[in-house]
Amino acid sequence: MKRKPKSFKTKLWLYFILFTAIIFTVLWLLQTVFLQNFYNEMLISNTRKTAVMIAQNSNDENITSIIDTASVNNSILIYVTDTNGEVLYFSDEYNGMHKKEHILTDEDEEEYKNGNRMRKKHSENFRNLPDDFEYILTKLNDNGNTEIEYTTENFYNYGTYIDYYGADKKAILYVRTMLDPVGSAIAIIRIQLIWVTLFSLIAGFILAWFIARSFGRPVAQLSEKAKYLGESHYPKEFRKGFCKELDDLNHKLDNTSDKLIEAHNFQTELLANVSHDLRTPLTMIKGYAELIGDTSWDDEEQCKADVAVIIREADRLTELVNEILEYSELKTGDIPHNFDRVNLSELTVGVCRNFEDLYKGKEETIETEIEDGVYVSGIAGRLERAIYNLIDNAFRYTDVSRKVTVRLVADKATAKIEVTDYGNGIPKAEAEHIWDRYYTFRQRKGRGVSGLGLAIVRQTVDIHKGSCSVQSEEGKGSTFCIELPTC
Repeated sequence: MKRKPKSFKTKLWLYFILFTAIIFTVLWLLQTVFLQNFYNEMLISNTRKTAVMIAQNSNDENITSIIDTASVNNSILIYVTDTNGEVLYFSDEYNGMHKKEHILTDEDEEEYKNGNRMRKKHSENFRNLPDDFEYILTKLNDNGNTEIEYTTENFYNYGTYIDYYGADKKAILYVRTMLDPVGSAIAIIRIQLIWVTLFSLIAGFILAWFIARSFGRPVAQLSEKAKYLGESHYPKEFRKGFCKELDDLNHKLDNTSDKLIEAHNFQTELLANVSHDLRTPLTMIKGYAELIGDTSWDDEEQCKADVAVIIREADRLTELVNEILEYSELKTGDIPHNFDRVNLSELTVGVCRNFEDLYKGKEETIETEIEDGVYVSGIAGRLERAIYNLIDNAFRYTDVSRKVTVRLVADKATAKIEVTDYGNGIPKAEAEHIWDRYYTFRQRKGRGVSGLGLAIVRQTVDIHKGSCSVQSEEGKGSTFCIELPTC
């Protein structure tokens, strides 16, 4: 049977407890099982560094002070001898500085001749060499080693040749430190660790619970919000400030929900408004097709007229579908954003010439006042379509003069395109909605196609970081204006 996944809060709590357990396990191993080895390695490393430091400064006139300081600070035993084992200087952490100031007796000389160099008797102010110094001396003398080091059960020993200040020949530096057993220390540390572990585990359990709860609450809230994405009762409440990533996720969920709601509304409006617009041309196409088959098949003139109506309505239907697809593409943001430098002057002139060619020989006229050398950053095809929609909209609503005026002016920051018709104007109640999609008050009079023309203009201008406006006075016409940043 498949296990049910644990909640985010529970998993976070368990992982934190596991982390705490691992940390204390490692701590126990280091402080109890490996403490002696770790202690020995650190002590040997420190002693070796001290010996190297003394060797590097052995020819200094203050070498005795250096030796004493190193001996006291590091709790080590230091000898300086000649190659025969005769002590030249000695220091430990208790006695400080010692100098060899005694005369060998006959007994000392006899022992020295018999090879018992390690047992020479010195004055009370001097400490005898360790018994294993003979081993150090032998290794250095016989094998030609420059240094030697080794450990016994209780000691670490190090020896090397040095140039000792005041000595005529090479001297030997011998350093020894005790590898103290830490068994008693381990017992004390173990007792301390027991109490520290118990206290830390309790504190860790409590802290982990609070952390898991703090993280789990906003995650659970976001999960709950995600259930209602795109629905009208989508909850907007969220306690921000816990962490940046969750705040960003909440913001993205809100934006996604808004877009889903907008897409749903768009779909509803599409079905409600476009279905009506589609019904009319489809009905006419069907009706005239039936009329041709029933009555006008034999009448060539009537047949041509009916076919012309079918073609006109089919074109209208095509234009309607194209506008719906274009607006949907703009609204969903499914367009490239790698803008180019566009010559808006040439673009506007080109659109105006297309209308001049379209209405050549007819009553419609277009007057232009276009400034040269105006450039904007954008998509040429989209901007051309927006200008076309404005001019086409103006011709639909101009007066009997059938005249439209197009102006393009610019300053250092803004390019402004104004398209003026001379029709009846727009009522104030309508003016604020004229850029909305499917706002079809005037389109219902048969002048518009889908109610999307000006909505496409505004969406295109928004993408290009511009703005749209309209100035209208009833009975005197309207001026539609778009402003775009220049480059």
